[in-house]
Amino acid sequence: MEQCPFENELILVSNRGPISYTRDESGELTTVRGGGGLVTALLGVAASCDVSWIASAMTAEDAEVSLGAGGGRVNVSHADQRLGLRFVNIDQDTYHLYYSIIANPMIWFIQHYLWDLSVAPDIRQSEMEAWERGYLVVNRQFADAVSDELGRRRGERPVVMFHDYHLYTCPGLVRRRHPDAFLHQFVHIPWPQSDSWRVLPRQIRSAIISGLLANDIVAFHTRRYVRNFLVSCEELLGLEADHQNSSVIAGGREVWVRAYPISIDCAEFERLAVSAPVLAEEEKIKELRRQYLLLRVDRMDLSKNIVRGFKAFDLFLDQHPEFKQRLSFLALLQPSREDVEEYVEYREKIMRVVEVINTKHGAPNWMPIDLRMQDNFNRSVAAYKQFDVLMVNAIYDGMNLIAKEAGLVNERNGVIILSENAGAHEELGEFCISVNPFDLENQAQAIYQALTMTEDEKKQQAGMIKNTVKHNDIHKWIDGQFVDIKNKMSG
Repeated sequence: MEQCPFENELILVSNRGPISYTRDESGELTTVRGGGGLVTALLGVAASCDVSWIASAMTAEDAEVSLGAGGGRVNVSHADQRLGLRFVNIDQDTYHLYYSIIANPMIWFIQHYLWDLSVAPDIRQSEMEAWERGYLVVNRQFADAVSDELGRRRGERPVVMFHDYHLYTCPGLVRRRHPDAFLHQFVHIPWPQSDSWRVLPRQIRSAIISGLLANDIVAFHTRRYVRNFLVSCEELLGLEADHQNSSVIAGGREVWVRAYPISIDCAEFERLAVSAPVLAEEEKIKELRRQYLLLRVDRMDLSKNIVRGFKAFDLFLDQHPEFKQRLSFLALLQPSREDVEEYVEYREKIMRVVEVINTKHGAPNWMPIDLRMQDNFNRSVAAYKQFDVLMVNAIYDGMNLIAKEAGLVNERNGVIILSENAGAHEELGEFCISVNPFDLENQAQAIYQALTMTEDEKKQQAGMIKNTVKHNDIHKWIDGQFVDIKNKMSG
């Protein structure tokens, strides 16, 4: 990894922080690591630089710690890393409007093309109030915290890195107060084609794009998302975009728009794969497997396309009954956003389709789909090592690190079925079996192709996936951003 190029502490800003506080059985204050892949990625950034991290207070204990520090920063340790942590205290009602009405599902659904536009969304006064009294208010609170941190900086130009779709309007607020700060924002989910944004009222979509353009660099996972953003700037704001140099002129400033494909810490993940908890889970998986193990590991998110994946498996069994009882389909699904009605309904659909398929094709000693709805990361990593076929058929995904994690540690030259709409497809697609996530016939054929591929073909593809993931690891993702920040600061 490149040496940190910044003299001052780097300021990271995200909805979720690296740790959260809680109380143990004795009532003592203790910490747990923040959830999600974004936190994992940003801990990699924090390992390379001195960092001040600003995040929402997610628990009552977070708020308690924040109030004890007078609303300022607290110094914390995590996995031998020292960093400054500052919580933004948001009242529960405001956070609900910001997160559960606007960020999820409104913006998330738009960016993953999930709305059934014939019936949803309905944008009424309540949604407009959620934007005004929720999303914009929280972004102002984050901007206040960033501004306070910037006010303490001296010397070299300070660098602020915003992350994801929760904070689209925050950079504009910070820019007005600190015009010389260097602002960078990474969007970890897809950026859709410009017409998708027309679902939102003009003032909201304009505020989102204008807020992003207050940054010096706007970053995405893939070149496709970069192109979509440039076209959005042209068609929705009437701005001048330079597609050759991937930049936009906004407010007299040149904004760079760049792609940095996120990845994993390969060395750390390989160590995890041989740890005692993972090895124990691996033995259990070896006991349940048949000749072939078909695997999917996903959050129960609408964008993951789980129901269609199971329907494609049903179709495969109809077409190739000779594989019955020769394979197991292990589905490790983690509950997600169960406070959102659409996600509760989706969970019920998943359970119904699995029941139908198991009843239709099952035998007294064999159930086609082994569905586990739990969050057990050690079991997931163990399954990564043992799959013969991995199904990743997402409708749209910002990246999909599961394809990279599983491809890195698999020990059976497993074949990955990969949606052409997953961000990982830009790097790994030529070494996987590409599928259209809406085409069940295509996915059923892909399962058969994966199971009947020659050993030499499987070995060659698996080797290329491992090499690609190792070459484009998390350190390259971090270094690429640091280099561009430094170059633009000096340009």
